[in-house]
Amino acid sequence: MSGFTIQVQAARFDAGEEINRLSANPACGAVVSFSGLVRDHGDRENVTALELEHYPGMTEKALAAIVEEARERWRLQAATLIHRVGRLALGEPIVLVVTASAHRADAFAACEFLMDFLKTRAPFWKREILRDGASLWVEAKASDDSAAVRWQ
Repeated sequence: MSGFTIQVQAARFDAGEEINRLSANPACGAVVSFSGLVRDHGDRENVTALELEHYPGMTEKALAAIVEEARERWRLQAATLIHRVGRLALGEPIVLVVTASAHRADAFAACEFLMDFLKTRAPFWKREILRDGASLWVEAKASDDSAAVRWQ
């Protein structure tokens, strides 16, 4: 999948660098991005960090299938999907999705599709670390499932 990058990593990423890399393609008239950050609340209040786990090999295969489905639906020239794992502090980036196409409609739709399906199909397990030191697993959300249904 030349022009299509999928990475699962503990290291931080540079969103600007990734966007610039896809913007350098003269066939692209639109580049759309989404970056998700660790916030101080989720299923509960007082979150101080987030821990993400995955199953190496299986996770990358699932992400590749999601990107391939987006390629079949929209005319994309390129896409980058980076998802971090490990312990992440408040404000740190978790995920980056960048899509590039000749026209904005394809880039916007594909970016939104990829995020919706990351939330419902990608095998990541998230645990919220609370101020008192407790850690609790994040449950699947009905709102994420509802968002993904519109693509069926």
